[in-house]
Amino acid sequence: MSVPRPLTPSSVEAHAKPHGRFNGGVGPRLLLLAGVGFAWLIPALWNPSYFYAMAIWDALLFLAFLFDWFHLPRASTLRVKRSWDNSLSIKVASEVTIAVTNPTTRDLRIRVMDELAPSPWHRLGWLTVVVPRRTTESVTQEFVPGERGDMQLGRVYLRYRSALDMAERWAVADVPQTVRVYPNFEHAGKHSVYLARSRQIELQMRLMRLRGSGSDFESLREHRAGDEIRNICWTATARRGKAVAKTFRVERSQAVWLVLDCGRLMRTRSEGYSKLDRAVDASLCLSQLALYSGDRVGLLAYGRALNQRVLPGRGAAQLRQLVEQLAVVRTEAPEADHIRAAATVLSLQKQRGLVIWITDLAETAMTPEVVDAAGQLLSRHLVIFVVIAQPEVKRQAAVAPDNPEQMYETVAAQEMVFRRELLLGRLREHGALCLEVAPHQLSAAVLNQYLLVKERNLI
Repeated sequence: MSVPRPLTPSSVEAHAKPHGRFNGGVGPRLLLLAGVGFAWLIPALWNPSYFYAMAIWDALLFLAFLFDWFHLPRASTLRVKRSWDNSLSIKVASEVTIAVTNPTTRDLRIRVMDELAPSPWHRLGWLTVVVPRRTTESVTQEFVPGERGDMQLGRVYLRYRSALDMAERWAVADVPQTVRVYPNFEHAGKHSVYLARSRQIELQMRLMRLRGSGSDFESLREHRAGDEIRNICWTATARRGKAVAKTFRVERSQAVWLVLDCGRLMRTRSEGYSKLDRAVDASLCLSQLALYSGDRVGLLAYGRALNQRVLPGRGAAQLRQLVEQLAVVRTEAPEADHIRAAATVLSLQKQRGLVIWITDLAETAMTPEVVDAAGQLLSRHLVIFVVIAQPEVKRQAAVAPDNPEQMYETVAAQEMVFRRELLLGRLREHGALCLEVAPHQLSAAVLNQYLLVKERNLI
């Protein structure tokens, strides 16, 4: 059995090596003093002998540069280490630390730049750290990942000088690293109140014993007025000589499938997140809630092919596996194969279960393929069909036009809204639970609908 890797990336370190064609350059103090040396040109206009004084000055500066250059330690003597303080989540600041070890006998002023992956919320820049002789010093910066999945990190660049500031050496440390960026755990933490509601629903079902409140056998008790005849346990009644009824509880071992569309329609971004990012966050929250409620949770993320597939299971190990797979879910440019996804769910899940399908609808004259695919599951499973809404289209549909151009835009938006409602209404007629929610409200809406299904025992 393989041991799962820790969420926090491991540390990597390596010795530096020279970088650049000349492996260095002049220091800022040398440039400043060289500029001061040009002051000798002013008296040289009246007395040419001052040109010799300027030449002597420049020679002294050159000797100072050579002295500082050759006394700077070689790049190979420095050791660089990159470490992380916590796990990486999309659009969440994580601290990355660069530590530099200076085993030489000279104090060094080092500028460090870590070649992190591009992100809309992070810009590469130089950081300064002073490393005394025979010590290790570190500098920390915040990094905000822009995408989920495996991220490739590059090298660490160094520019170091001594206290003279006359010369500067350039170095680079090859510390390649692959780190995994997970979904936003902070979003999942904000919805922890739903865990308490799930527990409350279970306790209410256990105490109230409402008709149809569950189908999992729990215990036997004496028959009471109002109990259904079908709930009488005839074998226990024969043994005890009086009517004995069965009691039931809410099912705790139902299969919940999370089906995520990774096609082109899920690439749309708002507030820095794509629609798929929002769907992944909602799936993570729902996985935690369903596993807490005792259900078995599975995952199917699909594009033109089946990208990620996790069979239903329960427990902490199942949640960890779901987190790892949700982290690497990526959008694709072509339209997803919805029919294939529906056929896969039908082949993997023979018994009745709950399928939560998160997708978007294409604006076409024909019925979108995803609607037909979801309809194939209704004969066997309960389907929660979640469509990510387009708030800007609804806002445009409510605008009172002032000119022919605005009237055309408003009518087009109203037609899109009406067509979506028509398609979702068609699925509702066949027994699906359909939701159309804004991207930022997706997690709360999906969690509420799941708890409603559990409360009403709809599966």
